[in-house]
Amino acid sequence: MLELASISKSFGGLKVLDHVSLKVPQGAIFGLIGPNGAGKTTVFNLITGLIPPTSGTITFDGTDLAGLAPHRITRLGIARTFQNIRIFNEMSLLENVLVGRHRHINYGVAEMLFSLPRYRAQEEAARARALELLGWVGLAGKAGEIADTLSYGEQRRLEIARALATEPRLLLLDEPVAGMNPAEKTELMSAVRAINARGYTIFLIEHDMRFVMGLCERVAVLNFGRIITCDKPEAVRNNHDVIEAYLGRDDEADTRETA
Repeated sequence: MLELASISKSFGGLKVLDHVSLKVPQGAIFGLIGPNGAGKTTVFNLITGLIPPTSGTITFDGTDLAGLAPHRITRLGIARTFQNIRIFNEMSLLENVLVGRHRHINYGVAEMLFSLPRYRAQEEAARARALELLGWVGLAGKAGEIADTLSYGEQRRLEIARALATEPRLLLLDEPVAGMNPAEKTELMSAVRAINARGYTIFLIEHDMRFVMGLCERVAVLNFGRIITCDKPEAVRNNHDVIEAYLGRDDEADTRETA
């Protein structure tokens, strides 16, 4: 479904990504991990059109994403969440999710002003879908509450529901369990599995190894802007280069001890 082919990205003289290639199959739950500063969020920013690649190509379901604006990429069927939660704090949960439905609503100003049948039907359908999506993430019972009153973990789930409201085929989750307690992480893991079972492809970035290894079918590891492996979770967990990337090299430690 999604393919990055030899993607590189530089900011001035700093090369953040260096010939990154990976494929996310349709229907998969695919993970991208790596130490802080490895370039993971840059990958998501490139896919969603927030920044352009320096070189290489990104294709989604056969469509080249080069030069497309973020809203056009959303229309193709890609949605994302962010490391830093971006919700409308003073709006209700239902209103937050309805914002994500805007591209699926098609009525004119006159139909809205005079509350004509087409307007009422579309608004009712949008509300029903928003409530359904809130139910998927366990928040239907709080639909009328103000978003700012939610816990941190609940706000993250709300952001996922709003992303789903755009009706994507590929959902990008950037550190979805950051700041969550163990119970919240378990709940979200179940929710992500259920979303995937409904036909959504999931591509996630996460630092919580237990979450990634327990959820993803394949995991790619990014280190200093390069993919060092892409394999099944168990193979990644035992990969020497991955262990070295996270823990450092033994010979470096030996050198420090003898210096």
